[in-house]
Parts: sequence; C-alpha cells; structure tokens
Amino acid sequence: MNMNLSPQSSRLEILHESPRALTFEQIDEELAAFELAERRRLGLQTNPLQQWSDPNPQEFRREQREHTTILLGGLTLSQDTLVSAALDGLGYRTEMLACPDSEALRFGREFGNRGQCNPTYFTVGNLIKRLTLLRDIEDVSVAEIIRGYVFVTAGACGPCRFGTYATEYRKALRDAGFDGFRVLLFQQEGGLRQACGGNSGVEFGPRFFVQLLKGIIAGDVLNLMGYRLRPYELEPGAADAAMGRCRDILAAALRSRRSVIRNLRRCRNELLSVPLNRLQPKPKVSIIGEFWAMTTEGDGNYQLQKFLESEGAEVEVQPVTSWLLYMIWQNRHDTLRRRELRGEDEGRRGLRGRVPRRMLMKLWIAERSVRSLFRIFAWSVGLRNYDLPNMDLIARLAHKHYHVELRGGEGHMEVGKLIETVTKKKAHMVVSVKPFGCMPSSGVSDGIQPVVLNKYPEAVFCSVETTGDGAVNFQSRIQMHLFRARRRAREEFENAIRHSGISLTDVAAQSRTDRHRRLSAPTGPYIGTGANLISADH
Repeated sequence: MNMNLSPQSSRLEILHESPRALTFEQIDEELAAFELAERRRLGLQTNPLQQWSDPNPQEFRREQREHTTILLGGLTLSQDTLVSAALDGLGYRTEMLACPDSEALRFGREFGNRGQCNPTYFTVGNLIKRLTLLRDIEDVSVAEIIRGYVFVTAGACGPCRFGTYATEYRKALRDAGFDGFRVLLFQQEGGLRQACGGNSGVEFGPRFFVQLLKGIIAGDVLNLMGYRLRPYELEPGAADAAMGRCRDILAAALRSRRSVIRNLRRCRNELLSVPLNRLQPKPKVSIIGEFWAMTTEGDGNYQLQKFLESEGAEVEVQPVTSWLLYMIWQNRHDTLRRRELRGEDEGRRGLRGRVPRRMLMKLWIAERSVRSLFRIFAWSVGLRNYDLPNMDLIARLAHKHYHVELRGGEGHMEVGKLIETVTKKKAHMVVSVKPFGCMPSSGVSDGIQPVVLNKYPEAVFCSVETTGDGAVNFQSRIQMHLFRARRRAREEFENAIRHSGISLTDVAAQSRTDRHRRLSAPTGPYIGTGANLISADH
C-alpha cells in the first residue's frame, strides 16, 4: 500500500482492500464522511445543499387591496388595456405590463431554468424587467415591491410546461432578488385562485367574470377590425390611430362601468373615418399554432402580424374568445364521456356527487352567453360576416388525424383549423407558429400536419418556430410560402375582374370611391377581400 496517501485516501484504500463485508448504508456513510473531510481540508462549503422547493406565497387579503397593484399582461395590447380597465372599474388597482420584448427574454434566460420554452422566458422575464425597473430606476425598495404588488398569470395542467409557470415565476423572482413576491394563478380548471391557497383579495363573483369577459371580447372584436383595416388603409398609420382612440373610449367605459355596446358604436364611427382601398389582390394569411406565440404582438413571434402586413398580406388572427369556447367544449366533452363510465367512480353514472344534466346545462348557458356577447359586440363595432368556430366541427375534422382526448396547448384545434381553412377556403395561406421547444404544438405541426397536407395538397402551409434570436430565418421561410399565396391572390383577383366584365381602369376608378370603405367583410366565391368585392358589385 502506498503510505504517502492522505489519511482520507488511505482510509478508502483500506476500505477497498478490506475483506470485511459492508452494507450499502455503511458504504454511503464512509463516502459521506470522506467528502465532508475533503471539503473541510479544501475550505469548501460544508453545509449540505438543499433542494429548492416552492413555498406557499403570501396571501393577498381583502384589506390589502387598496394599496396593492395587480400587474397584468400577456395577451394583445387591446385586451391587456381593456381587462386592466375592467378590473379598475371593480375597485382594483391595476397596471398593464408592456408587451414582452427581447430585453424581457434576456431577463428570463438569466434567471429562469434552462430548457424552458419561449413563452416562459418572455413572460417571466417581462415581470422581472418591470420589477427591476421599479427597484433600480424608480427607487422603490424590494420590501415595498413585495408588499405593494402582485402578478396575475395563467396556469394549466400538463403535458405543457405551462402547468409549471407559477413555480417558474417564483423561482426566477427569488433568484432576481424578489423572493416572496406574490403570483396569482388563473387556472383553466377551477377559476381564478392563488397558486398555493386562498385568495380573498379578489372577489370571484359574477361581476368579476362578467367584467373580465367584456374586456376580453371587446379586445377581440377591436383587434379583428384592425386587421381588416390596416392592409387597405390609404394613409399609413390611420388605422392604428383609430384603434388607439377606440381603446381609450372602451377603457374609459369599462373603468366607469358604462355601456360597452354604446361605446363600441362610437368606435365604429372612428374606424369608419379611416380611408380605404380594398380593391387590391392581397393574400389572406391565417395564423394558428401555440396560443401565446400566435397571440403576442411583440418580439416573442418576431412581430409576425406586422411582418405579414408589411409584406402585403391581410392577416386572420385567432380570437381569445375561441380559446374560451375550447375550454367550455373540453368540459362538455369530458362530462359526456364520464357520464357513461357507470360505476367507475362509485357513482351511478360515473359522476359521483354531481348531476350531469345540470353540469351540461351550465356549460350550454356559458357557451351561449360567450357567443351572444361576441355577436352583440361585433355588430356594434361594425364587424360583419365573422363567425366564431364551431368546436364540434373542429373536433370532427381533426379526430381522424389527432385524437381529441390528447390535451396540451391547442390540442386538436390546430389540425381542425387547418382542415377547415382549406376546405372552406378561408385563407390563401396558413402559418403555424410555435416556440422552440413547445412539445404539444411541435408534435402537431411537425408530426401530424404533414399527413394532413398529403390529403389537402392545395394548402399553402408554413410551420415556423421562434427562438427569440432567429428573425431572419423565421421571416425568410414565411416569405417563400407567401410567394405562392400572392400568386393565388392575383390569379383570383384577375378571375373576378374577368368574370365581372369590367376593366382594370374601372377597378381603379371604383377604388377611389367612398362606398368601398364599409367595414363588413364581403362574402362570395373567392378568398380575397378585393375579389369578393368585385364579385359582389357585379
């Protein structure tokens, strides 16, 4: 035996060569003792490392409401503005976070766990960015921030990492120096509640949810109008200016709890003031995919909507109301399925302690209420010829390719939306956007949709991923597919002119008249707005 070894090394050599039998527990004890001795000899930390766990956050109590600001954000500019105003109208103090940008991504990557998807980094980083600004620029102490602010985000079950967002927020907040900051969770199942316990600071009664619904749906109809106007505006920026005025009008109405419908009519007059020329062959592009990536309007998707419009396209976005309908559909579908599992959960018809008929009736009322409110708001603002998706139809279209029982992200909706768009000729091109690393959406876009495209080869489908730093590759891929969509739109426009019997000179003259400034979307045999206008007028 080499006698020049350290006492600890000699101990291990003796242990290795000793003929005596040792249990695994004894071996672990010997190794732990050796590690501790070596750490002491080298001057390393001797305290055992503790696995981080997510402690229960502090409660947001009713008496704290007057001096607590609720931070909101994560949807579109219109919806964040209007939801914030709606909660202000109920007596809450709110602040809308800015749209997540590349700086927010940097904060998220610095303090977040490795291997997260983009929505996590952008949204977590956006909150930390705001709190850091409060601390370092506005000179608000950390104690004041923790005492005076809370954040509301969304949550869900797996398999998407969306289900771990609340924990990811608190871990990153701790590492950024804001340990104890409160995160409230909006669960898709079970309503709005604090992630780890009671939350008496927010009263979740009918008034709360009605106001929230008004803000979301009003934001949807306003956004849809904006996407109809911007591609055809004669004065650059006129549509966005009118949209800004409309947001101010609706926010003031929600804040003072005045009629949203009456103020949507005021917004219609603002939108009618935008001069348009819709007699143009513009390709219509539908955006589907992962919910956050297709909804955000900033660097999280490389400003996809604005990029498509700059390339001469008319964009069709998915309203957040469709997501609400999807949640209702899931509950209805699951209730119907569980009702047939006789005896499986000790209930007579698979739903112990519940009345299936009553549950289904509540879900039917919820769906009718959402659809009715959307229809009323849409007509008030001038949004004509727009139908919310039929969730049963979407499920039937998708089921052959993607089982509706598989959940995560938008589930089967992405498949159903593509098939419906192609078969009903709703758009010249479909873009499916998802964050790099998004498990549910990547599996659909890259695994299922190619099979669908073999059945519908006429579809122009572009699947793209966002990483936060690959805008050139992202946009160039879209441009390649957009070339085909532009060609189809031009051919369609020329066919409409030829069948109508008018000349290009007549079309140019008509484009200068005011009668094409009406806000309703023309219907007809074509996809493009301009082609259908020509068809409708002749």
